[in-house]
Amino acid sequence: MVEATEGAAGAAEGAAGGTVLHMFTGPTVTVDGRQRAVPEGSKRLLGYVALHGRRIDRRQVAGALWPDGGDDRAGGNLRSALWRLRCADIDVLDADKWTLGLHEGVAVDIRDVHAWAERVINGVPGVEDLAVRPSWIDALDLLPGWCEDWVLYERERLRQRTLHALESLSRRLAEADRAADAVDAALLAVAAEPLRESAQRALIEAHIAEGNRAEALRTYETYRRLLRRELNVEPSPALLAPLRIGVREHSRTPYPMARA
Repeated sequence: MVEATEGAAGAAEGAAGGTVLHMFTGPTVTVDGRQRAVPEGSKRLLGYVALHGRRIDRRQVAGALWPDGGDDRAGGNLRSALWRLRCADIDVLDADKWTLGLHEGVAVDIRDVHAWAERVINGVPGVEDLAVRPSWIDALDLLPGWCEDWVLYERERLRQRTLHALESLSRRLAEADRAADAVDAALLAVAAEPLRESAQRALIEAHIAEGNRAEALRTYETYRRLLRRELNVEPSPALLAPLRIGVREHSRTPYPMARA
């Protein structure tokens, strides 16, 4: 089912006239379409608050970002980071004596991707949600080079949600008789994680929906060789199911057998 809801990219684009916090390419901030340079000493503060998505205790923020040197020094570093943001005319954080959070009017690209993935996976995508956007791949590598635990967790969570959404998107496009777009969506997932069987299955199903049985068989064989080379294992028997169905429906062409 396709509903007339706003697409994932639409929220950020619609907020272009306001303030947007970009996590995939930064963090960076744009105000009325113009980019503001975020001070280096304030980037992790913005990232931490944005990834938590709620108001958080100032002591928690200070302790997580500046764990060495004691509470007083960490609190001083936090105040300095906030001061640098004010000097750069970046007004995205709402800070009181005890807590920190993003101003309500600030749009965040990571929220857009989470919302898009939720709609596509749960079967209520809007028309714009069904657009294949290569930029979604940016969501697979959130804040590259940042190695803190709080980044690693959110990076992997967003990566998994995005891959699941791309696979679901491919199937929904195939159901809507948009087989070429279905192939594109599945290829984005495969390119991001070639060893992921669910992504390969989505690609095989998209090829079959387009009537390209040879492409589906070739995709299976390429994946089988990759698994054997990298992990010395075979694809699961379940990956053969769409191939069996596709071949039975169109011809008596033999399909590859699962190997012991």
